[in-house]
Amino acid sequence: MIKSSLPRILSSQTVEETIEWRLFIDAELPFFNGHFPEQPVLPGVTQLDWAIRMGCEHFGYPSEIASLEVLKFQQLILPDSEITLKVSLNAAKNKLIFSYFDGEKRFGSGRIALSDTSLASSEAS
Repeated sequence: MIKSSLPRILSSQTVEETIEWRLFIDAELPFFNGHFPEQPVLPGVTQLDWAIRMGCEHFGYPSEIASLEVLKFQQLILPDSEITLKVSLNAAKNKLIFSYFDGEKRFGSGRIALSDTSLASSEAS
């Protein structure tokens, strides 16, 4: 996983097992460098990294995953955008479900299976 900076959080809201962060995707983030010179876009691997790290930290899990079960990128995230990242925990199935969106516009989504070591670590704490 990329050890990198996170986006600026403008606000957050938690309801039961779901958190939504409103994010500002600053054009100065290093991920835009060289990805693509004619029109910079936020790489999918960065979006995945943020969802895993922010979701695992919020729900108290180490950021170790077993697998990606679903991963879709629908639209490009451009520099200086405001978007929402929503992460939900399905504790019964040991999964995080995430989506990036802005109103009706969908950017990306996925489902992440947490590793057995993540679950053992969170249960021990």
